[in-house]
Amino acid sequence: MEFLHDIGGDPLKPSLFELIAQEQLRDLLQPALKYVLAVFAQQYPRYLIKIVNRHEEFYAIIMFFVERHYLRKHNASFAESFYGLKRRRHPWIPTERATDAVRGAPVAEKLRGREIWQSLFFLVAVPYLRAKAHDYYEQLGGGISSDIFEDAGDGRRIQALADNSLAARWRRAYKKIFPWANTSFELWLVGCNVAYLFERTPFYRPWLAWIGVDLRRLNADDFLVTSHVQGAAPHARRGIMKQLYQRFMDTPRLILDSLRLLLPTAIFFIKFLEWWYSPGSPARSLSMSPLGPAVPPPRMLSPHPCGIPVDGTMFGHCPLCQNTINNATALPSGYVFCYRCAYDHVEQHGKCPVTLLPAKVWQMRKVLI
Repeated sequence: MEFLHDIGGDPLKPSLFELIAQEQLRDLLQPALKYVLAVFAQQYPRYLIKIVNRHEEFYAIIMFFVERHYLRKHNASFAESFYGLKRRRHPWIPTERATDAVRGAPVAEKLRGREIWQSLFFLVAVPYLRAKAHDYYEQLGGGISSDIFEDAGDGRRIQALADNSLAARWRRAYKKIFPWANTSFELWLVGCNVAYLFERTPFYRPWLAWIGVDLRRLNADDFLVTSHVQGAAPHARRGIMKQLYQRFMDTPRLILDSLRLLLPTAIFFIKFLEWWYSPGSPARSLSMSPLGPAVPPPRMLSPHPCGIPVDGTMFGHCPLCQNTINNATALPSGYVFCYRCAYDHVEQHGKCPVTLLPAKVWQMRKVLI
């Protein structure tokens, strides 16, 4: 149970909470980017609507280049680098030299081309395939009850069940198998997390064991090596054109490195804006209309002496049939009745039964309660 404290344990082994936090950060990137694209697509639909419609592919391409850069330079994914973690080639036969602190990062622990490409597959390709599988399940109507479609939905359901083509059988099988497969996959990941928590395995994800890579915290030597690389200056003087060319070639690298700070800040800002403009935000109570205070609703009309009496203590009962209101419908007078009672009375008499205010059938409004 070393996860409760670091005394006597491995100080460079990240806790499960750090690993879950970096995964949550990675999961927030895609909806944040989609939200930004959707906002700008409303202003420039001609250029961005196709990107919004193909957002999964667009996001996968961007993350491929971002993750490849961070894996090559920092030996970590983007989210892992943000939380001060790194990937290393797991030593299957640990030695004193491998477990003790050494000066600088051991060369044998750095990721090679094979580990980088395998990591890219599980960081980019697997989430993309899962997202497309979930979208296909939603397109087939997965998770939606057929009761909400009424008669038209029943006809489509009968037609779909009667279709015995190979494609129809595949769709029906997919709708049945996908929920179980997805749930089994999630339970598998939870089991791996529990095993990592109780130190039954050094890998919190099973594919890390397949690759032969585990996650570690950055130590002082890693930060020292990074500072030396960033602070290194060219010894020979170069001409202006060569310096401009070098700056131009370094621009993509600088942009990718700046994402480590810019993307989490942008996510926080977007979430703050969503909260600020949400209906339950306290900012709503602070904002004042430029037209002055809101106009209060009109007062309820009093019952007419010649109309039917209304008992003010019997809430939820129709004044006409005296029963519980069924399919509540309001008249222009503000009183609520059963739809059938109100429709029959207005159609015959053309007025509200309580206030005798003129009313038409088209003025009736259903109340959603």
